[in-house]
This record gives sequence, structure tokens and C-alpha cells, in this order.
Amino acid sequence: MTKRLLSLGHGYSAQALARQLLPQGWTVIGTTRDPAKAERFRAEGVVPLLWDRMAVEEALGRVSHVLISAGPDSDGDPSLRLCGPAMAERAAQLDWVGYLSTTGVYGDHGGGWVDEDTPLTPGTRRGAMRLAAEDAWRAIPDLPLHIFRLAGIYGPGRGPFAKVRAGTARRIVKPGQVFSRIHVEDIAQVLEASIRQPDPGAIYNLCDDDPAPPQEVILHAAELLGVTPPPEEPFESAEMGAMARSFYAESKRVSNRRIKEELGVRLYYPDYRAGLAALLAAEGDAG
Repeated sequence: MTKRLLSLGHGYSAQALARQLLPQGWTVIGTTRDPAKAERFRAEGVVPLLWDRMAVEEALGRVSHVLISAGPDSDGDPSLRLCGPAMAERAAQLDWVGYLSTTGVYGDHGGGWVDEDTPLTPGTRRGAMRLAAEDAWRAIPDLPLHIFRLAGIYGPGRGPFAKVRAGTARRIVKPGQVFSRIHVEDIAQVLEASIRQPDPGAIYNLCDDDPAPPQEVILHAAELLGVTPPPEEPFESAEMGAMARSFYAESKRVSNRRIKEELGVRLYYPDYRAGLAALLAAEGDAG
């Protein structure tokens, strides 16, 4: 296997994958618009590449794998705009392409279960934009595309602990509301498993085993930290911005059966309790 990955939008999840691949001899090329980030990438062993059409098109001729994690904006998918035609020209020569999408493409299911075969009925603009991006990438002939629909991401530096410590965490209660989550290290292991077992056209949900109400996660984080949890707030009367409110517009339980059965994945963190405990332990080790 040629081990050269181009990461378009080298963000939180892509960096976790890089940390797994680099010790195995991979070359990882990560794009960024920020020269300061480029220096950090280089220090981490990633080859930095500024977000430039000519540079990215040249890099595409030197890689075997591509991860697309830059999210859509008001004008659509930025990676498609930057290098869609070049990807189409190179499609048949690539071994694997991964696109990081969201479980938001399923829309609201009133707390019911969804899997990869559930009809896609996004109820938010964000979900609709992700679905449009999925469709656009799928329309490229011969592209060995794998779509990964991610639940809410948490991990080192991202999760409820920082909010609880800062006093900004809120326990907003909407009866029947549940979210699915995924630890970033589990995202990385699923992506690596797919790279090792490519199946062009495959779609995978990335989430843990335990969809849970958001207020329970905040409560557990506060208990682990030994601090008083924030009070519960009824959703109907809670003040919040449009973006925050949109996250409560959809409730569903997402099945992860396919990553287990088809990729043989055994989650490091099958529920938020295991994930948060590990994060807190790692903080202690670092201290």
C-alpha cells in the first residue's frame, strides 16, 4: 500500500488520524489557510500545504489517499471548489477517499434509531448542506469514496470539562432529547480501519453505543470534577442563540453496527462515561 495521505482541511479529527498513521511510516500532507498552523503541523510531522489551487492539485498527483474534512460554507463545499476537477481527473488512480459528513443528514427522528439505510431528511440548513456535499462527491465517476457520518465529537481539548470549569456549561432539558457522540480517537481508528479495508461507495455512522440526553453528560462531567453542576433549565424558556437552539431541533439514536460488523471496530470508548474518565485520567498523567 502506498502511504501518502492528503488531508483537505486538516482539523481536529484529521489530526487524530495523522497521529495514528505517522508512526506507521505514512506521509501526511495537511492543508491550512494559516501560516502559524503550518508551523505547528510541521512540528507534529505533518507536511503543511497552504490552501492554494495549484499547490493542492500538484499534491494530488503524489498521494494515494485523500481525507476531506473541510465543512461546507454558504457557497457549498470548499474542497470541491478548490480541486473538484483535479480530483475527477485523478479519481481512478486514488486508492481511498474519505469524506467526513454528519449524522445531521438524517434529520429528526423523535429519539428513534437510524442507520446508514435510513432515508435522508435533514431538518437544518447545516444538515442540508452536508447532504448536498455528499451528493456532489458521490457524483464524481470512479472516485473511491467512503462517507463517514459523525455524531457529536469530543476528546482532548474539546468536550464538557472546559465548559464546566469555565462556568459556561448549561443543563438544558428537553424531554425525550438524546444525542449520539464519538470520541476523536475512535474516529481515527474507524478511518484507519476503512483505509485498510477499502469499500468504495460505503457509508458509515461514527458514534458510540450510548445515545444520551445532553444534561446527563454535563452532570457526569461535573461529578467527575467534583464541582457543583449547573442547574437544569427547561428548553422552552432557556435563552440561547439560533445555532445552539438548532442542535435541539433533532433527536435520534444512531446505530454504529456497520463499523463493527464490516470494519471489525471495537470502540475504545463505547460511552461518554468511559471517554470522559479517560480524558480526566490523561490530564492527571500530563500534570
